[in-house]
Parts: sequence; C-alpha cells; structure tokens
Amino acid sequence: MANYVLVPGFWLGAWVWEEVARELREAGHHVRPVTLTGLAERAGEASAEVGVETHVADVIAAMEGWDDVVLVGHSGAAVPVTAVADRRPERLSRVVYVDTAPPPSGLAVIDFNDPDTQKAWRAQVGDGFALDVPPFEPGGGQFADLTEEHLALIRARATPEPWGAATQSVRRPEHIPATPKTLIACTMPLAAVRQMIGSGDPLYAPLATPEWTFAELPTGHWPMLTRPRQLAALL
Repeated sequence: MANYVLVPGFWLGAWVWEEVARELREAGHHVRPVTLTGLAERAGEASAEVGVETHVADVIAAMEGWDDVVLVGHSGAAVPVTAVADRRPERLSRVVYVDTAPPPSGLAVIDFNDPDTQKAWRAQVGDGFALDVPPFEPGGGQFADLTEEHLALIRARATPEPWGAATQSVRRPEHIPATPKTLIACTMPLAAVRQMIGSGDPLYAPLATPEWTFAELPTGHWPMLTRPRQLAALL
C-alpha cells in the first residue's frame, strides 16, 4: 500500500486524475489528487499573488499526515513538484514525472516554449494575472489518443492558469536529494529522452543522476485520460 499525491498540469484540476485515482484505490492505495490554488473548483482564489510558491504550499499541504509519499506531477506541475522534492525529501518515497521533467534551477515553464509562444502568452495576459485556456484543437503528437469526449471534457472543465505559475521559477539546491525518481515518457520516445541525456543538453542534465528510472507510455500528453489504467500500473 502506498500514499499517492497527484498534481495536475496547467489549466487542470484534481478532476483530471479521476480514473487513475480510482485504479490506484481499487489496488488498495491511498490517493489524494490535488487542485492547485486558482484552478478548477479553486478558480475563485486566483489573484496576482498566486504563483509557484503558492502551489508548492498546496502540494505540501496535500501531503499532510502522510510519509513515504509517491509524489506525481504532470506537465507544468514539474516546477512545484520539484521544489517540494528538493525541500521535503524525508516525506517522499518516490517522485514521478508524467511526460515532463524537473526544470533546471532558475527556469520557469514559459522558458521551455519557443519565443513566438512566449510572446503570445505575454501579449494575451497583458496586465492581468491569468493565462487563458488554449483552444485544445487537435494537432501533433501531444493530442494522440484523445477522443472528442476527452476534448469536450477538457474544454468544459479547464480554467485559466495563474500567470505566476508560468513565469516564476525555483532555485534548486547545490546537492539534489537522491530520492528515487521516475520519468514516464509519453509524447517523446524513451530512446530520444536517453539520447538527449547522453548529449549533455543542459535541459536534460537533472535526469543524468543514478536515482532515475525511466518508463515509456506511448500516447498523447494527457495519459491520465487516454491511458489511465496503464498509467496507474506504472505509478
């Protein structure tokens, strides 16, 4: 039996983990899917003050009363999940990154996008404090296996992302805790991930330490919707 804390990526809430959580509970595990401040049923809490540190606090709060936590982060949740893993290693048994990876120190989610996307995001937000939900129009490998029902669900339930979550980074310690970590590759073949690690690319440098294991789940960027049973088995 394990204790799972499941953290969703941008624009999503705890609802996106529903099927995965059901699979894990049926297997006898304890599960807490998280809705971060300013999103989903907590959209009313959005403000200019909400950012990465707010979400770090949310994740730590979700771990309350538990030890040996398996902390799972999807997509943009890699930033707060990595901060929690760095700061609370004694509470964790493992950290799992679902189609994402820990950011190098000082990089924010926006930094992983091309310049045109960054410019478009900044223009769209303007003087506001939330990044609008994208149209989620199918195109490219990230949308693989998403049905019309999946897309309708995302469009109906996704909410704007606090801008601070996209633009704020965390500083990582000089010595990274050696907590076991797993990357589940979905939209990028695992062979390509390994090649990038071996190339010395600084974006992949955090993956080049002995505590890492890797798994592959070929599907789109939202495996909790498209492959929930298989994802639960890998967790």
